[in-house]
Amino acid sequence: MIERYTLPEMKKIWSDEHRFEIWLKIELLALEAQQKLGLLPQEDLEKIKKGISFSPDRMQEIEKVTRHDVIAFLTTLSENLGPESRFIHFGMTSSDVLDTANAVLMKEALDLVLKDMDGVLDSIKNKALQYRYTLTVGRTHGVHAEPTTFGLKMAVWYAEMLRNKERLEKAKENIRVGKVSGAVGNFAHFDPRVEEYVCEKLGLKPDPVSTQIVQRDRYAEVIWALAMVGGSLEKFAVELRNLQRTEIREVEEGFSEGQKGSSAMPHKKNPITGEQICGLSRILRGNLVAALENIPLWHERDISHSSVERIILPDCFILTDYLLHTFQRLLDNLVVYPENMRKNLEKSRGLVFSEKILLELIKKGLTREDAYALVQHCAMKTWEDESLSFIEVLKNDSSIREYFSLEELESFFDYNYFLRQVDFILKRAGIEG
Repeated sequence: MIERYTLPEMKKIWSDEHRFEIWLKIELLALEAQQKLGLLPQEDLEKIKKGISFSPDRMQEIEKVTRHDVIAFLTTLSENLGPESRFIHFGMTSSDVLDTANAVLMKEALDLVLKDMDGVLDSIKNKALQYRYTLTVGRTHGVHAEPTTFGLKMAVWYAEMLRNKERLEKAKENIRVGKVSGAVGNFAHFDPRVEEYVCEKLGLKPDPVSTQIVQRDRYAEVIWALAMVGGSLEKFAVELRNLQRTEIREVEEGFSEGQKGSSAMPHKKNPITGEQICGLSRILRGNLVAALENIPLWHERDISHSSVERIILPDCFILTDYLLHTFQRLLDNLVVYPENMRKNLEKSRGLVFSEKILLELIKKGLTREDAYALVQHCAMKTWEDESLSFIEVLKNDSSIREYFSLEELESFFDYNYFLRQVDFILKRAGIEG
């Protein structure tokens, strides 16, 4: 991933240096297990630990010849050792190192993403509480529907991100497996207790059954969970972008001193952060396709997945980390305009109360069909003449007046009616404070 979208902590996890550290740790843990099982003397193990060294530059030189990164790595490890080096990688295959290391890396990266997620959840929760009673119009199909609150919009996002967190935690549990079982996964040349020892020391579980590799449905689940996070963040960003439209202007992204929105138009304040979130989320979704394509490998393994994973594993985690930080910053600095929300709500001139009138007519004994026809007739009059309000049309409709007094009609047009269950909903969503 390019530096523009890379944050330091996640970058460190996916650095070559960190990856090679884990490779070395796996090899040394396997040697420790083999020593405990009697394969090599304690003296040789100590010689290896004391004399082993690794040079990334030397590894690159060797790989130019071998065209195999793990062989180049092992050759580098052995160059400064004596005969005891023969025990390194004993009975193992490259994927014993690669897949076990990938599990460690993804576990670490998921821990960081989950920490990011908690920050986003806190920001959404704060906005939900701050604007729990801030009325705004709910829109379905882009058209005014009924009043809701800006806090309830945030509550929907909060619940969705909790589901994303659960998906990430499940994916983390399923990827937290190591594999040290040899060329086709059958422990042909060493004891399964080697795998158990290595995995325990790394905080992993042994994969119950593997081939040369850990099966890639596990990897695909992780990328899917990350893509779901990206999809949710894009959904939230799209909502905020729409609410920032000039004609709506219920919210605006924070605009810092010295910031400029356009090279041509000095007046512009554009929702660029939300647009960036939407763009980067597309990459996550695209990478999910590649992760799914990696599931059907040949027989006990082919290498077609390897080049894909070198790109998509670090990229997906780096992007998700960046997206979560970026969205939290967007939300924390969001400018909210309750007065514009109220203005927009009133643009429909009371039509948002149409269902309330419908239900009150049903209470009076009308069938749903007859009540609907009466209310729709008055609503269409209101739509067609912008000088009229819905309550005016109702008051002047003889059919409606058969059922309601003027006082009754006026009592129905109370926005507080739509706030009655706000606290209940927030509490049910786990938002209290």
